[in-house]
Amino acid sequence: MRMATDVVLLPDQTMTRWVIRINRELVRRYDSEIVLSETTCLPHISLAMGCIDERDIDSIRERLQRLAGERPVTQLNATGICIAANSRGEHTSLLEIERTDDLQALHEVVMREVEPFFSHGVTQAMIADDTVAESTLEWIRDYAQKAAFERFSPHITLGYGRAKTDATFPIPFTASQLALCRMGNHGTCRKVILSARLR
Repeated sequence: MRMATDVVLLPDQTMTRWVIRINRELVRRYDSEIVLSETTCLPHISLAMGCIDERDIDSIRERLQRLAGERPVTQLNATGICIAANSRGEHTSLLEIERTDDLQALHEVVMREVEPFFSHGVTQAMIADDTVAESTLEWIRDYAQKAAFERFSPHITLGYGRAKTDATFPIPFTASQLALCRMGNHGTCRKVILSARLR
């Protein structure tokens, strides 16, 4: 069976809970279809996307565990909130993350390490949710061309609508895990398939 997956950095608990609080306000004000949580819709920074065969999970685990030890990118900075429009013309709030040399290098090595296992011919059946927007399929199909390498723009999706905060940027935080997650609608991370703790 093939499934749509996302290789991600998971933020520390403090940042995760802060992001979820902002998301709750977006859900209240805009009825955002993205409803973040600590268990079933995880705040995350995407590093690579693609569809994998379940039989390759152990091989991917070995590679991510090695990378977590070799490239322990743990210190990150949130630099502000960006309001973007998706392919449906909806406003999406993104927490922008500073693209440091270390983070860029981690993204690129993750892309190279997992690409042999990835395909991009995604179908609705490969997504963890029953309802799947066409924009979700497009994002997975086009990630390597539109969002990788020189186009890599690290962020945490906050939800649909215009997020507001009184926080002062930059906000330093840490990444706790490098993980492979099952993807849901709107590019969400529904379930951690495997993870490696960053040292």
